[in-house]
This record gives sequence, structure tokens and C-alpha cells, in this order.
Amino acid sequence: MAQSSQKGILITIPVLLLSVSAAAVFLFFISSYLSSPSPCTFPPSIPPTAFTAAVSGGSMREEDADRRISTSRDDIEWVKDQIRANGLHMHDNVLRKGINPRTRARQLEDLNNFKGISHYEGSEADNHTALPCPGELLVEEHHSNYGEPWAGGRDVFEFLAESSHLTPNSHVLEIGCGTLRVGLHFIRYLKPEHFHCLERDELSLMAAYRYELPSQGLLHKRPLIVRGEDMDFTKFGSDVVYDLIYASAVFLHMPDKLVWVGLESLVNKLKPYDGRIFVSHNIKFCTRLGGEKCTKRLASLGLEYLGKHTHDSLLFNHYEIWFEFRRTKA
Repeated sequence: MAQSSQKGILITIPVLLLSVSAAAVFLFFISSYLSSPSPCTFPPSIPPTAFTAAVSGGSMREEDADRRISTSRDDIEWVKDQIRANGLHMHDNVLRKGINPRTRARQLEDLNNFKGISHYEGSEADNHTALPCPGELLVEEHHSNYGEPWAGGRDVFEFLAESSHLTPNSHVLEIGCGTLRVGLHFIRYLKPEHFHCLERDELSLMAAYRYELPSQGLLHKRPLIVRGEDMDFTKFGSDVVYDLIYASAVFLHMPDKLVWVGLESLVNKLKPYDGRIFVSHNIKFCTRLGGEKCTKRLASLGLEYLGKHTHDSLLFNHYEIWFEFRRTKA
């Protein structure tokens, strides 16, 4: 009995030692694995998508993506890839087969004469069309009222919004918004009622209210666009303070005296220090006074000239010049 018990001890001790050794080695590797994660795995606190985004250069939270203003390099490469993948090449822009293809002029003629392909007659037209729009606006003839492509409005918006560090909560005033070539982008980006504009041209205002805002689904943004002349900003109220005031190719067509009147009335509506005024093309209303007199007159209003800037167009060979000012007194 004692002999068999002694044999059992001799047999089990080596096995036990081997088992303990194997377990120790196994635990060693497990603890090493847990303390230093492999580059092919993700720590529990970082989801795989976050790692992928950081590597690809696209690490942007959803809320940040919604606030992004300018086009990124990744965006440009993406659209180029799509064009290549689909084997697309630009062809002559001639009328081709489609659902009754027509030029703008022919579209307008058909709308005036035949009211389109399918339409309601008599009182039924009013019953089914909530906001009847003039044919000239429907065929977008007003998009040709500018000296450069309509798409340039997006370039202006991106430059001004980023240069002024705007957020959707900012307030913006445009002097002479025309048919909203630039304004549409601000209206879409800003919170409701945060975009204001003074415009003197009735046709431009009609195009803005009867075509651009409804067709872009922006009526709910309630921009305050008023008809007015002589730089009269009283209709915008006395409480609003703007983060950005800008005039694109507007001061070129005004007498210098009127521009100064406008600046004097606007300076107290501009947020001190952080708010910006941008004027495009040139500032002859100021430079015609001479450098020192110009600076002194700006200072008398509480304004400071910050410098000249240019920005490029995304879609065509063009750059635009802007002059920046800020309010220096609270």
C-alpha cells in the first residue's frame, strides 16, 4: 500500500511541475498581450472606425462635418475619382436627345406661349400652384446678371465665412445681395433670421423671394431682405450686432460721400474687435483721401484697416480681392 502510494507521488510530481510551468508561461504571454495591444487590434476605448478615420486624414465628428465650410482636398480627390471611374469626358454643350431639350430663350418662349408640357388651365392653375413664378425667373435668366459665373458665389461665401470665423449662430449683413448669388449660401448655413440684406433693385428682390428662396427650400430660414437706398439700415432694428458686414462690388458704384455715410451708420452695428467688414475690388472711397487722411477718418469712426486679401475660385480661373476692417472701440 505504501509502495503504490510512493509510486503515485513519483508519477504526479513531474506532471504537476510541467503543468505549473506551462500555466506560468501562458499567463506571461497573456499579460504581455493585454498590456501592449497589437497594432492589428483596437483597445476597448477606441472603436476601429476612429482609428481608420485618423489614418485616412478624415477624422471629423459628424457635428464638425455639418459645420465644415470649404471644400477639402479629400473632397476634390473623391469627385475626380468618380469622374475617372465612370469614364466621363466633357463634350460640346449642344442640345441632345432628352425630354424636350431647349435653350433658355426657347424655354421662356414655351412657358409664355404654352405654359410648359403639362399644365392646368384657368382657375385650376391657381389651385395647384401655390406661388406662381414669372417665366424669366424660372429659366434663371437672372443668373447671367453677373460678370462671372453664378458658381462664384460659393467661393465668396467660403472665403468670408472662414475669414470671419463664423458659426451658424453668427449674424451677417450684406450690402447689395442682388439675386442671392452669395447670400443663398449664408442663409443655408446660418440660423433662421440671422442673414440680413439691403438691396435697391426690385427685379433682384423678386428673383430672391419668388424663385431662389423657394426653389432652394430656404423659405423657413426667414432672411430679412429689404428694399432700400442711400445706405439706410434703420429697418434692421437697433438691437442686432453683426459678426460680418460685407459689400461685393457695391461701393464701386456709389459716391464716396455715401459710402462714408453708410460706414458711419454701420460701425455701431458691428461686433467690437471680432466683427469684420469686408469690401471687394477696391477701397477708392478711402484711398482717394490719401493714406494718412484715410487712416484718420477710419479711426474717427472707430474702424481700423487690417489688410488686403485674395481668394481663388474652386471651379474657374479667377481670384477676387477683398479689403478687411474691424471695429476698434467697444
